[in-house]
This record gives sequence, structure tokens and C-alpha cells, in this order.
Amino acid sequence: MKTTAAVLWESGQPLSVEDVELGPPGPGEVLVEVRAAGVCHSDLHPARGDWPIRTPIVLGHEGAGVVLETGADVTGVTPGDHVVFCWAPPCGTCPSCAAGREVLCDRLDRTTFRNKLPSGATRLRARGQDLAHFLSTACFAHHVVIGESGAVVVDRDVPFEALATLGCAVVTGVGAVTTAAKVPSGATVVVIGTGGVGLNVVQGAVIAGARRIVAVDRGQAPLAFATRFGATDTAEVTSNLGEAIRDLAGGVGADFVFDTVGTPDTLTAALAGARKGGAVVVTGLSRLDAVASLPLFPFVMQDKRVIGSVYGSGCPTADIARLVGWYREGRLKLQELVGRTYRLTEVNEALGALAAGEGARGVILPGKA
Repeated sequence: MKTTAAVLWESGQPLSVEDVELGPPGPGEVLVEVRAAGVCHSDLHPARGDWPIRTPIVLGHEGAGVVLETGADVTGVTPGDHVVFCWAPPCGTCPSCAAGREVLCDRLDRTTFRNKLPSGATRLRARGQDLAHFLSTACFAHHVVIGESGAVVVDRDVPFEALATLGCAVVTGVGAVTTAAKVPSGATVVVIGTGGVGLNVVQGAVIAGARRIVAVDRGQAPLAFATRFGATDTAEVTSNLGEAIRDLAGGVGADFVFDTVGTPDTLTAALAGARKGGAVVVTGLSRLDAVASLPLFPFVMQDKRVIGSVYGSGCPTADIARLVGWYREGRLKLQELVGRTYRLTEVNEALGALAAGEGARGVILPGKA
């Protein structure tokens, strides 16, 4: 079928919104009409050349839509279902999946992280070339083919704009708090970077019952959003961020410092800002080749820890379903995450706003008039 997609033909260049060919779903795959797609830093990094990536490729990995057609052997999804995209579709059988760590599924290294469908195939073509499916999803498009295990069925009465960021920013941020760090009630939490993931770290800290939640960012706009999501204190980035974090956390440092930016400087500041016995939780990755030099003293003599967290550190498909339940119960803000909406043809503008740090999440509505 013919559809429209935003294609990155060359890293560092604007995306081109154009007609592409999308093949039918194969065994274990589903065809979905995209209704909403969040614009994430994980899309911005390859587009801007921060992450090496083989082009041409259709970006987009966070979103939701309606199932139109299913391939052979699909049993858990039917046409008409509303689904959230899970960009880490687990195989269910590898040692990681068997151990309950589906987010570390061994198949991801061979398929998703090589920007192929779980089957290893590609269904997209344009200008006589195959197009890669970014993180097995490629949802900066009107239609996608994804693996059945990457389509999480949700209630049909939940608005698509609310679902748009659920499949990456929300599950990543909330899961970093509740699953990776297991933040206890009464803790002091500092969040460096209050973009899509950072706002959901704030939400996760609220759900966990943190006593104090300090949001740190470069501008007032993202900090204002953080306050709406439950931050008790805010602060702009300073030249000595580690010392500033300690001061904000009562002079002794925070129980948990979440680094959602992932640069050597922010990690260094996070470690300095954590209290004795505290933890730094890293969810951001500014560049794949980023290397931080850290002192050994705090790990040995102050019993500090660094925890890495990818995609919520749990089982993303089950986590997404649980988060929808929390939204319906009024425990989780979703629609409030959407600060701006765009047509698909405005994808480069959406990426530019994200790079400028305008706060909250931009969402592409492919059907927007």
C-alpha cells in the first residue's frame, strides 16, 4: 500500500515527508493506522547526528493507533483494536525474557537495535530503496507494520493524545523510579532534566510517595511543567550543579538523583549531589560514545551507587497496560504531557522545538487537518 512517512535520508539533514510503499503484515505482524506519535530525544539524536545510524530510515518509536489488518499467526490483536506501540517487543523465550527481564530481550540486539522488524524484515521502500524501521516501529508515518508483541491493546475510550507518550517517555520515567530505583516513601528525589522522561520521573516520585522532589533544568518553561506534575522545588542549572543539588536537598544531598540527560557533566553532578548511601539513576544517553570520568571515593567510602535504567527496567508491555490503569484511576497524568501538536508535515518543526527545550512533549497527529 502507499502511505506517507517522514524519512531521514541522511543523518544531520531535515526529514523528508513523502510517499512510501508499505508492504502487508507478514506472519506475527500487524498493520496499524497511526493516530498519534510522540517526539522524543531518541528521535532527535539520530536526526541530528548524535547517534550513528544507517540511513535511509523512518523515525518515530513512541505512539498509538488502530489496528487495520493482521498477518498470519496473530492471535492477541484484532482489527479495530487500539494499541500503544512498544519499541522493545520481547520474544518471550530467551534467557532474559524467561528471567522476567523482557526489556533486555536478546532478540532486540539482532532486530530492534538494527532498526528491523522483530522478524528481521523491512516492509518499507521509497525511491527504489529499502527503508529501515527505527526501533522496530517507524511511527512518524500514517501507517506502520509492527510485530504483534510490539502492539499493546488498550481500552478504546482512552484518547490517542493521552496514549501518544505512554510507550516511551512515561514507561521509561515512571519505571526508573518504581522498578529500577524502587524509591521508598519519604525519599528526597532530584531530577536533572524535565523533558518527557524527566516529567515522568517526577510523576513516578509522586506515586512512590517521595517527600521532596526537586526538578532541575535550564529554563523556566520546563520547570513550570515539572511543578504541575508534582515537583515540590525547582532550580535552574548552575555552574556548580553538584553543590547546588546538595544545597537543595538540605545540605546533605538527595537520596536519589535521576539523570535524564546523560552527559558526562550531568552524571558527575548527579554523583556529587547524591547523599552518602544515595543513588544516581541514569536514564538519558546524549551520545552513544559519551564517556564520563568519575572519582572512586564516593563509591567506596560513601557507599553511593549508580543504577542504569532502560525503558523502565521491567516488562514494558505489562508496564504499559498497568500505566493505562493508573491513568484511568486518576493517578497518572497523560494528556497534560502534550504541550504542542503537529501535522506529520511539521515533523522538523517538532524536532526543533524539542531541541530548543520548550517543555513538555510535542505530539504528531498524522490525521490532523
